[in-house]
Formats: sequence, C-alpha cells, structure tokens
Amino acid sequence: MTETIAKSAPGGPYGSVTYRRFLGRGKGFWIQGAVFIVVVFLVVGAIFPIIYQSFIDRPLYEAGQHFTLQNYVRLFEDAGFWLVAFNSFAFAVMTTVIALVIAVISAIVIVRTRVPLRGLMDACLLLPTYISPLVLAFSWVYIYGPAGYATLFVQSMVGATPWNLYTLVGMAVTESVALVPIGYLYCSGAMHQLDSSLESAARTCGAGPWTVLRRVILPMIRPPVLYAALLIFSTSLETLSIPLLYGGPVNIELFASFIYTKGLLDPHPDIGLLGAASVLVLCVMAVLVVIQYFALKNGKRFISVRGKAARRSTLNLGAIRWLGFAFVALYLLLGPVLPMLGLVVRAFTQVLTPLIAPYKVLTLGNFLTIFSVEQYVDSIWYSVVIALVGGVATTLLATLVVLTTKRSRFVLAGPLEFVALAPQVVPGIILGLGFFWMFALVPGMRVLNGTLIGLMIAFGIRAFPMAFGAIAPIVMQIGTELDAAARTIGADWWCTFRRVLLRMLVPGLYASFVLLFVQMVKEFTPAIFLGSADNQVIGTTMLQMWLNGNTGPVAALSLMQILICVLFVVVAKKVLKVNANE
Repeated sequence: MTETIAKSAPGGPYGSVTYRRFLGRGKGFWIQGAVFIVVVFLVVGAIFPIIYQSFIDRPLYEAGQHFTLQNYVRLFEDAGFWLVAFNSFAFAVMTTVIALVIAVISAIVIVRTRVPLRGLMDACLLLPTYISPLVLAFSWVYIYGPAGYATLFVQSMVGATPWNLYTLVGMAVTESVALVPIGYLYCSGAMHQLDSSLESAARTCGAGPWTVLRRVILPMIRPPVLYAALLIFSTSLETLSIPLLYGGPVNIELFASFIYTKGLLDPHPDIGLLGAASVLVLCVMAVLVVIQYFALKNGKRFISVRGKAARRSTLNLGAIRWLGFAFVALYLLLGPVLPMLGLVVRAFTQVLTPLIAPYKVLTLGNFLTIFSVEQYVDSIWYSVVIALVGGVATTLLATLVVLTTKRSRFVLAGPLEFVALAPQVVPGIILGLGFFWMFALVPGMRVLNGTLIGLMIAFGIRAFPMAFGAIAPIVMQIGTELDAAARTIGADWWCTFRRVLLRMLVPGLYASFVLLFVQMVKEFTPAIFLGSADNQVIGTTMLQMWLNGNTGPVAALSLMQILICVLFVVVAKKVLKVNANE
C-alpha cells in the first residue's frame, strides 16, 4: 500500500529527500484531492438541497417524496411573486443607476480634476465599506425616516417632507450609498490609468472640456463601469437589510425579504415554494455572472496604456469642475456623513429629535444596556471569534485552492475553480437556508445547526470567492521558475508550497485575512436560518432589537461593530507595515 521514494539532490539545501507515496501517488495529489472534496462537499452540499427541494412534493426531511413541478407552477401562478420580481428588478435598476452616476462623477472630480479636499473626499466615499448595509439602513432611518431628525426638522420649517424612505425609491437611494464604493473603486482605478495624451489630442482638434469628457473619457472607462454595474445590480437583488427594514412596514417585498418571510416568519412555511423561489433567484444571479463574463470578453478595444510610459495629468473642465465638486460634496454630506453622525449621536442620547438639544439628553444607558445583557455581549464575542477563526481557516483553504488550480497539474483543477467561485451567485439568505437543510440531512452534521462552527462554515463559504479573488492574483504574479528550481533539488508540490511559495504569499494572506475579517463581522444573513437563541451574531442581534423597538441600543451596538472593523484594520495595517519593513 505504501512505498518510499528517495530523491537525492547532491549539494542542494535539502540533501537527500525522502517522500512517502500512497497507492503510487505523492502527498501533493492527496492534499489536492482532499481540498477538492472538502470544497465541493461544502459548496454543492449547500446548493443541492435547495434545488432538490424545489422538485419534490413534500419537505426533504420527510419520507415518501415524489418528483413534481407543482412548486414552480404555484410560484408562477402566484401573482404576489410577480410583484416581488417586479419590485426586485425595479429596485436593482434604480440602485445601479444612482450608484453609478455618483461613482462616475466622483471618480472624474477626485482623480482627474484639481479641486480642494480630494484626499478627504476619497476617504469619505469609501466610508460605507466599513459599514454593514444593516447599520447604514439604521443610520438613514435615524435621519430620514418618518420620525428622523432631518424629517422632523424639515416638517417644522415647511410643513411637509419631500421624501418618503419607505418606498422603492427611498430603498434604492439608501442601497446606492452602500454600493457607491464599488463603482468608485473600479472607475477611479481606470481613471488613474488613462493616458492624458488622448485628451490632449481631442483638445487640439477643437473639442471643449464637455466634449472631451463625453467623447473620450467616458467611452474609455466603459469596461469598469459595465463591470461595476453588473456587480451592483446583482448585489442589489440579493440584499436583505434595506428591503426588510423599509419594505416590511409598508408590505414591499423583494426576493430576499420574500424568502425571509416565507421561510422564517410564516407559521406554516411552504417549503416547496420556498425552494422554487430560491432556485429562481440562483438562476437569475448565474445569468448575470455569465452576462458579465461575455460583456467584458472584448475589453481589449478599450486599452489606452501600452508598454511605453503614459502621461497623466489633471483634466481642465473649467467651471464644470466646481459643479462636480459641489455635487460630490453634497452627496457625501447627505449620504454617508450625516446619517453616520446621526448614528453616533443616537448611540449617546436618550432620543434624537430637533425638538430637544442632544446635549440635554446625553446618556450612556444604551451602552449599559448592551453590556448588561449577556446575549448582547455574547453576540459581539461570537462575531469576533467567527471572523478571526473563520477568516484564518477560509484564507488557508482558499490558498490551497488557488495553488491547486493555478500551480499544479491536478486533473480537476478547472472544476475546482468553478465550484470555488460558485458562492458568488448565491445570496446569503439562500446559502444559510441551504446549510440549514444540509446540516439537517447529512448524517452526523445535525449537531452543527445553531453552533458557532456551523456559522463559521457558512460565513466562510459565503466569503470564499472574495478570498480566492484576493489570493489568486498574488500567486499568479510569482514566476513558475521558482517552482521549477525547487523541483530540481528534489522538492515535491507540498514542500515547494511550504518552503518557497508560502513565505512569499504571507503579506497577501494577511491582506486577505483582513478583508475577510471585516466582511465576516458585518455578515449576518446566513445566521438568520443557522443561528440559535444562544448563538447570535451582531447583525441578527441588532435586527431583533430593532424589531422590538430598542433603537438606542441598536445604535450603540452598530457603533461597536464599526469600531471593531476600524480598529482591526488599523492594527492590521501596522502589523503589515512592520512585516514589510522586516
């Protein structure tokens, strides 16, 4: 069964290297095979029960199941679901348009024009990346909700309020603030790479600033705009926080809130209908990914930077730049800054209203409430533990997957990469539902339901495409000649990874871990189905407190979640800087 193969490398650092082989295969093959099995089991295991449930006539945990299409028939005959679909797509379209308009204008103003406070504006635009969409929704209610500070202030001044947050438009505006950083990052990156000689050539032909902007710059950034549009659109379709908080009181349901209502709030849930709706959402998300792939396939048409040095300078837009500056400044004030300021003030006050000066109702009672209730304190610790342990485990597993797919001859490398990236089309609430059914069905895994380990697994798979995307470019930047050099002195695949590649990947792995930590601390949707009364995370705890009317403690807990993310990022940057200097 087991044989020993000795490889000699005279004069090499390894000397005479001996590797054990099992069934004629080296250690690398079995590690790669184990990684394939684990990833496929977790990803497919979470998706398959949902698909299976949509095609059977009774809950999948009951005996006597029969194949049927009636779940889909009932879904399509349900007029309420068509309204849900219309609302979802209308919401996604409005969110995408609003977010992209803000992102493109901001990128042009901050990157390509000379205006004051560019650094501060850039930081404020990225502020929502540290904030959970759930927290952002809370902060907007504090300011712009029916009883919000700005709402009551405007009503006292003019007698009416020109906005209503609890509508599709209000939901889209709030969601767009959360997703503007996506569009801004892609567009600003493209702006930095554009060669200014193209603009100069247009100006020599008599084109004015507006013509240069419309005919040269905007067409050249079409690929990142398109990519950001598809990403924002797909993210909007799967969001739960804002539709649940804003749509619930006025009976506006979107895909995620529909699944939440049918699967968790309904005393007699229609499991078959729930499975069919989930599969339909999965199909829509998969189609969007395919569209994204083909839309960007011909990106070479927009190349403007070649091997030679490219000149980059600011764009002279004349008076237009001040209009752009005013637009971006107004957005930052009303979008992320003012609501976040309202969140902070609400955390330290008994009530937030323009009728009473905030300094008259200052209190630490909201924080005392958080720390006096064991369940609330536990939710903070559980979120941190899940993010720390789950972030490390996900980073390590993603590293092995990347090395298997990009730096090995494993025969199933292609399918493994496809499966590893598959969770990007699975909304968090559907993933949580899938793991809930998976843990209930697979022998020996029932004990994971309602545990921290189960939440770590779900959160890790949810963030797995992000980890893969963060690590893969770093691995691909390392030349394969290092692998070949290690092989010439007798190192196998596993030894090459441990002794050569791992040390070079450490900074990238740190960065991936920081990214995953922030994402996992903010995550909560899979925990809706997987959490228990004794194992809640910050997000589910805030949601429960909000539904119970405890808005002050919600603000305090929201602020703590933000501080955890910010402090961790600050500490991680210092650690990374120290390691880089060493």
